[in-house]
Amino acid sequence: MNITRLPLLFGQRFLTMNRSTAGIGLAALLGMSVTHAANQEIRAVFQPDPSKPGKNMFINTTPNSGYCADYPAQCAANKMFSIRTPLIFQAIRSLMPGDEVSLRVPSNWRQAVVTNRDTQETAIVEVRMMGVGSQYYLSDPATSLVGVSDPAEAHGLLWGTNWANAAPPCQNSGVGYYTATTFGFFWKTPVEAACVKAAAYRIPSMAFSTLDFAYELRTPNPLTMSTGQYTGSIPYILGSGGQIDFGPLLRPVDSHLMLDFVLDVQHTLKVDLPPGGNKVSLEPQGGWQRWLANGSRPAQIYRDQNFFISASAPFKVMMKCDSFQVFGPDCRLVGESGATWVHTLLSLPGGITGPGGVPVRDVPLMNNAWVGPFQPGHYVERKSGNLRFEMPQEAMDFMFRPGVKGTYKGDITVIWDSEV
Repeated sequence: MNITRLPLLFGQRFLTMNRSTAGIGLAALLGMSVTHAANQEIRAVFQPDPSKPGKNMFINTTPNSGYCADYPAQCAANKMFSIRTPLIFQAIRSLMPGDEVSLRVPSNWRQAVVTNRDTQETAIVEVRMMGVGSQYYLSDPATSLVGVSDPAEAHGLLWGTNWANAAPPCQNSGVGYYTATTFGFFWKTPVEAACVKAAAYRIPSMAFSTLDFAYELRTPNPLTMSTGQYTGSIPYILGSGGQIDFGPLLRPVDSHLMLDFVLDVQHTLKVDLPPGGNKVSLEPQGGWQRWLANGSRPAQIYRDQNFFISASAPFKVMMKCDSFQVFGPDCRLVGESGATWVHTLLSLPGGITGPGGVPVRDVPLMNNAWVGPFQPGHYVERKSGNLRFEMPQEAMDFMFRPGVKGTYKGDITVIWDSEV
């Protein structure tokens, strides 16, 4: 079916018509067999955007169909999306003058629990329908039903006003198109209430060929969620008394509409050392030569090693080393005169906090034990952090004993994990 579509100016009847024969007839619609439920998937993804580190939002990747495909600017301005589903509502008998067709959709917020398939963590996603539309098919041309020659006038007389003019409390959207036996429309639904049109003439039979709906999503904060896919559903009952209702005279072919949500969280956790940063030499402040020159014992022996971190999700940190203890802060350094030890302290850039929401400054790392979780308040892109390797005073006491000499060496591995 070829139907030209032009915008309907708000408050006016600005319609278009094409007299070609509809590609799907009323008889075909009425011949549809009853099924149990229809499913519609809604997908959203979170990927950190280095150009917008403060934008911590899911992006709806579900393709628009129906209203928002035709009027993307209006939908973008109202932060809504639309889907056209092949759900059919058909009249259970002839409509007589005064019989009503009442459209109602769930315009209030509904919640769905979405669950991470791997971790079983849960979050809440919310949805509401902000508009409803369809295309009705008549058993006879509207001109024959009302006795006038102009189809545009006939569709208006058939219902008092044509379906481009929304029945309150629904509101006009700017959509209206028709043929001799069909009329397509879309109404905005600011409140959850029935929007009623009453037939002014007898209609032997009719059906609505699709269910178009516009919707708005409220998604959880992805920075509090682990990497992975979260899935969940909201079921809607179709038909009289259900959440999606075209009135008692219109029966749906399907009994339920199931909205299946898939939220895909793709976090970033990357830590880079500058060139040569994997080799650390511990020294007193000013270097060993300065200490040897004045002959005094240094107050500290340490090295600060910068790193660059990109993170969008909570993470934890663990240290592994040759230690005197299974768990603890000591990492052994071995030399020809025995062994001493070193501690490792972690500092993270602003925007990442530790337990209790406090800044992360010189937090001791533990051998074989996780420290954290550390929580980014927004996406942190390649910000500088610090690892301080420092000998405690007792270790220095051991190393500065008379006769002790040589070089002390050891390996320390720092592990970063976003699976908190």
